[in-house]
Amino acid sequence: MANPAHAFSRSDRTQVGLWWWTTDRWLLGAVGVLIVLGVLMSFAASPAAAARMNVGDPFHFAVRQCFFAATGAVILISISMLDIRGVRRAAFFIYLVAIAIMIALPFFGHNAKGATRWLEFGGFSLQPSEFMKPALIILVAWMFAEGQKGEGVPGVSIAFGLYFLSIGLLLIQPDVGQTVLITVAFGAAFWMAGVPLSWVMLLGGVAVAGLSSTYFLFPHVASRVDRFLSPETTDTHQVDRAAEAIANGGLFGRGPGEGVMKRHVPDLHTDFIYSVAAEEYGLIFSLILISLFAFLVIRGLYKAMKLNDPFQQVAAAGLFVMVGEQAFINVAVNLNMIPTKGMTLPFISYGGSSMWAICLTLGFALALTRRRPGAYAQG
Repeated sequence: MANPAHAFSRSDRTQVGLWWWTTDRWLLGAVGVLIVLGVLMSFAASPAAAARMNVGDPFHFAVRQCFFAATGAVILISISMLDIRGVRRAAFFIYLVAIAIMIALPFFGHNAKGATRWLEFGGFSLQPSEFMKPALIILVAWMFAEGQKGEGVPGVSIAFGLYFLSIGLLLIQPDVGQTVLITVAFGAAFWMAGVPLSWVMLLGGVAVAGLSSTYFLFPHVASRVDRFLSPETTDTHQVDRAAEAIANGGLFGRGPGEGVMKRHVPDLHTDFIYSVAAEEYGLIFSLILISLFAFLVIRGLYKAMKLNDPFQQVAAAGLFVMVGEQAFINVAVNLNMIPTKGMTLPFISYGGSSMWAICLTLGFALALTRRRPGAYAQG
């Protein structure tokens, strides 16, 4: 098969040709591998999930995940072709639509497990907060950059307004996990924008106080924290079965399709897909999976820090931090290092909203880090 790099010459000035030669192909390759691994894991988890949910076709979830992955790849490539102005416009439009849907969720949303986070239509469930996250990071980075220009734009105030609006709507659902995720990513963007350290510390203190208060405000948060701190006094079935699955995998796993514990993990194809991977493919595969995420985040942050434009730098770095943070939370929950949060593993967990939103996020990140004249610092 011909090398894809030879499909376009460096003199190719078409949009696709320019995209290919200006996109970081190491980042693109890592994303491609993660998408393929996600499809692979969906075939491992689908039969057990279908049996548990009384779905006739054992590969129902795998087939749907293939569709989500294919359409997600189209979203990723399309978004990564945008110029900087296009990134801002797309983020602004996506944020407005996502916020509008989140406002309507209490009236028209689908309730599951005590939370109203989804909008159902045509057999699909859409979680608007997943799409709001990358759009918010881009918009606050834009506002921070505009505020630094000293042209009278209250960029910091607008950025905080967007942030508080977003987490306010998340807490109404309620979705504390996404609130934590956005707060950390927002704090990272705030710090990278060059604000005084005292401001960052103040924001951190407020965030810690706010997170602590959720224990008293939301019963499901208190329940999860109590289960984590005192597992002997409560039901920890799902976490225990996930831990057993990881332990049963050993170094090289039981083999594709040979996992046993996945039949006993309710959310095996979504939040606990990592435990399925660990049981069937082993510790070495799990470490490779974690290394892929680490490579994606580290190289992404390196590319972001080399950018000259403050907006591109802060936005790209914030997006990569958010992806890494989400992966860390999911793996930490599977390893019983932190209380359960209902956070998907990017590209790997089953779900249309999760796959499309993470492809949107990395599409934005790739667009911001593309090589453009004067974009990168020399040396």
